[in-house]
Parts: sequence; structure tokens; C-alpha cells
Amino acid sequence: MKGAFGVNSVESVLDVFEQRGFVEQVTDRTLVSRLLKGPVTCYIGFDPTAKSFHAGSLLPIMALVHMQRAGHRPIAVIGGGTALVGDPSGKTEMRPIITPEEIRENGACLKEQLARFIDFSKGRALMVNNADWLTRLNYIDFLRDIGRHFSVNRMLSAESYRARLETGLNFIEFNYMLLQAYDFWHLFKNYGCRLQMGGNDQWGNILAGADLTRRLEGETIHGLTFPLLTTSSGIKMGKTHKGALWLDPEWTSPYEYYQYWINQDDADVGRFLSLFTLLPMDEIHELQGLKGSEIRQAKEVLAFEATRLCHGKTAADQAQKASRELFGPDVSGSSESVPVYRMSGERIVSGLPAYILFEESGLCKTRGEARRLIAQGGGYLNGEKIKAFDQVIEPKDLKNHSLLLRAGKKRYMKIIAGE
Repeated sequence: MKGAFGVNSVESVLDVFEQRGFVEQVTDRTLVSRLLKGPVTCYIGFDPTAKSFHAGSLLPIMALVHMQRAGHRPIAVIGGGTALVGDPSGKTEMRPIITPEEIRENGACLKEQLARFIDFSKGRALMVNNADWLTRLNYIDFLRDIGRHFSVNRMLSAESYRARLETGLNFIEFNYMLLQAYDFWHLFKNYGCRLQMGGNDQWGNILAGADLTRRLEGETIHGLTFPLLTTSSGIKMGKTHKGALWLDPEWTSPYEYYQYWINQDDADVGRFLSLFTLLPMDEIHELQGLKGSEIRQAKEVLAFEATRLCHGKTAADQAQKASRELFGPDVSGSSESVPVYRMSGERIVSGLPAYILFEESGLCKTRGEARRLIAQGGGYLNGEKIKAFDQVIEPKDLKNHSLLLRAGKKRYMKIIAGE
């Protein structure tokens, strides 16, 4: 049997996950390996509190990609019902509650993004919203039929609840584990789903769903969790100078997305190639073995492949072209993928201090930050270091009606002076 991407399913996807570093915990390694030798329906839940995924969702998304490639059927569950409650897992305070209308709109955007990674045609993958069944529950029936199977003492021992007890856990959040466990049972009953995957902060919720299904149906279903990723420097995955790294090209451009990956620390390149690309492991090991200046080649591969998966080959080609222009001998910034800031030509004619332009274009958040950056030697104009923070930028600095600013080693902005 072959998956949607033509990869034979004889090799257990669990082996692929372990080779690539996806597995943190698994309910029973032997049983899960045996289960995955045949076609399986699996699911991962996604939070619909924004119109775009961010890089923190990439690991579970890539897990669904591998499952589909191995001939399994992924279900992406949009947590429209649970978002009305708020998941305390991994949080020190209650999540904001959003409206059902916002959840539906966000869910449609998220499905469009997921469709770049997995194939939803002909039932090869499904997206469902747990609001469709959770909002129809009768509270008294739910307490009697579902709530009686949960031990409060056991629930309080879960890490997600223990951490919140110190800052305050309200009753609506306390119900979250029951609702997610109900999801797993519902998906088993209606879709034959036997595997739930998620971040390691979901381990307690996943076990609760497996235990509920065992009690209600006498069936064994399984869970697998992923490690919670940080970079080698301890920074949470997907954090940039502008905030989160979004998968929506309107929120994070393909060029910025490419730059995030090419600027990863040398120590992270091999791990991120394994997790966030579909390259064969033999090729990844070869790239991981590159040393010195050659590591740039591995970073280019990581950036291109990650951008291609998220935004398509054309956008990845453009981002790579822009990056090579900016970091090569030609620093003209001619590519359309380079971030652009447009301003009146009159501003340049009258002369503009460099620190003000750095702030206005968005390369620095404040003028104070811009002054410090330039004073410390981190500001560049057309490839040349700016000598003073108040150096006046004039028409003679324009090249083809534009300027190329650089902040530090990696961040560029093309300034286009209009009429």
C-alpha cells in the first residue's frame, strides 16, 4: 500500500519518527509499532485561536505528513469546542476565550494552510471541529456517563494541572481533560481512530482518552508525544525579532521565513533537517557532517526545503535568490522577495538621519534602539558601515532610486524612494 506521497508503508512510521527525533513518550512501543504496520487513523488537535499556525505547530504538522506518506489517515481536529473552555496545558494563566464565529473563521484559514502539507482529497485526510459534538453534550448525562470514570486525585497529579494550581485553576479549565478524553473516544467510535499524537504537555490528556476508551469500549488505543522544542541556545522554537514565526505569508513573508531557518545555530541544523524537511536521513547525515564554512550549504538546504514545504517551490526559489544576493558580493537587493519600505523621495532630498530611517522602516522598534545599534557598529547602508547614528542619508546615497539598510548580520530592508 502507498500513501498520498507514494511512500511504501512496509516500514513502520514509528521507526521514521524515532530516527528523526519526533518521539518523547509512547504508550507501548511494541503495540504501537505493531499497530502502525497496517493503515491507521490518527489525530492531532490544533488550537484555533489565531488565523495562522506558527512554527510551534510545525512538529505536529510534519508528523501528520509522515503518517500520510506511510499510508495512514490523519485527522486534524480543530478545537472549536475546547477553545471555548481553554486548555491549561503549558500555560501559567487562563487562555482568552474567543467567540464561535472567530473559531470558525480561524479554522477555515488553518485548513487552507494544512492543505499545503497534507492531501485532504478523497478522504485521505480529514479536518473536523470538536465543537460539532462537544457543544451538543447534555451536562448531566456527561457527568453521569463520562465524569464518573475520572479520579480527581489522578487528574491533579497531571503536570498541566499541577503547574496551574500555584497560580489558580478554575473549574472551566478543570473540565478540559474530560473534554479531550471524550474527543479521543468520539474519534475512535466514529472514525476508527486508534492513535493520538501531540506535544509532551498533552501526555496526561492523551492517557485520559485512552483510559476512557478502555473503560467504555474495552479497546486499547494509543498515544505518542513529541518533545517540546527549543533551539540550542534555549530559545523557544519560532521566536524572531518581530515575534512569532507564522506560516501565513501575509504575517511572515517567505523571505523572512527562509531567513529564520538559514540563520539557525550550527548545532541545530542536523536536528532541524530531520524534523522539518522530508530529505532522506542519509542525505541529512551528509549535510550534518559538513564543517566550517561549508555548514552554510546545509543551512541553505534547510531553509529552502522548509520554505518549499510551507510556501511552495516558487516562493522558496525567490527567497533563496534574495538571500544569495544579499549575502553575496552583489548587495543591491534587487530581488522582489527582499522586504521593502516605501517612502516619499522628498524625505531623502531634505536629508534624513540614519537612526530615524532605521526606526521608520521597522528594522528597529524605537529610535533609541536604532541609535544604539548604529553606535555599536551594527548599522549598514548599501553594504557600508554607518559611521554615526545621526549620519544624514541624502540623494547621493540612492542607487536606482533605492537604499539597502542592514541591521546586524542578517536583517535587511530595501528603501524605495518614490516621486
